[in-house]
This record gives sequence, structure tokens and C-alpha cells, in this order.
Amino acid sequence: MIFTGRKLVNPAELWEKYLRRKQTYQELAQAYGCSSKTIRRRLDKYSVELNEHFPKVANVVMDTTYFGRSLGVMCFKDSITKTLLHKQYVRYETNVLYFGGIEIIHSKGVVIKSIICDGRKGLFHLFGDIPIQMCRRHQIEIVRRYLTRNPKLQAGKELYILVKNMALLIKYSF
Repeated sequence: MIFTGRKLVNPAELWEKYLRRKQTYQELAQAYGCSSKTIRRRLDKYSVELNEHFPKVANVVMDTTYFGRSLGVMCFKDSITKTLLHKQYVRYETNVLYFGGIEIIHSKGVVIKSIICDGRKGLFHLFGDIPIQMCRRHQIEIVRRYLTRNPKLQAGKELYILVKNMALLIKYSF
């Protein structure tokens, strides 16, 4: 606990407000009656404990999200416990990096029951005996890419309805 001019500052509470409630340095400084520089110093000193408790068995969901053209974050998450099993910063998404991530998860003692991924070429044959499935969201995106919004043929109309229903299932299942 640290006292400022007016209020008691709990570093964990300060970090929570900054990270989860998306409050700026200036907003926090006004709330605690100190300068934004003081808030910045307090946040820099606070150390976050990482959760190193991994599940024994996991269904791994893996994908890469890009921030700009040259920075991506490859994430491996357990679909049941929502635990982040591994992450790495990458420039490009490659099968070798996915394979390396799965190996790192194995080295932590996690047994992988299944893998859910975006359907990159070569991924389905890369992991041997582990069952692998393409993410429903990626399946929907692929079908929507090939369909028009107003299909003329009956088969196209039925497929479009099926894809819309899959999208609804995804929306309400998470």
C-alpha cells in the first residue's frame, strides 16, 4: 500500500483499473490525486504473477493474429479451461512454428486430445495421431468467400442458410 497526497493506492487495484477497465494514466491520476507520472512509476514497479498451472489434458485452439504487416501473435489456448498454453511473437505464420508450439506444450506435460486450427495447408498431416479440425469460423469465412449474398441456384441458397445458422451457433456457443 502506498499513500499519495489524498488516497491510499493499492498497486494490484491500480493495475486492475489500468488493464481491465482501460483507464488512462490521467484518469487514474485524477482519481488518486497524484500526477500521471506517479501512476506510471507505480505501474512500472508492479509485477504480475503469471499463471503456470496448465491442465493435464487439453483441446488446443491455435491461431495467429496480426498487428500490422510484420508483427503477429501465435496463440495456443485450451478450449475447455480457456488457459493460454503458449504464445509467441512471429513475423509469419508457418507450419514449423505451429509444430514448435505444440512441442513446447508437450514439454510442459500437457496431453493434447485434439487441435482446432485455421486449416492451413499441411497442418492436418503434421501432428500424426492427434485429431485435428478446422475452426467453424474459418469454415464459414471460406464458404462466404465463394458464395454471393444472393445465390441463384437452390443448392447455393441452402448452403447460404446453413452457413448463416453455423454463424449463429458460433455467436451463442462462446
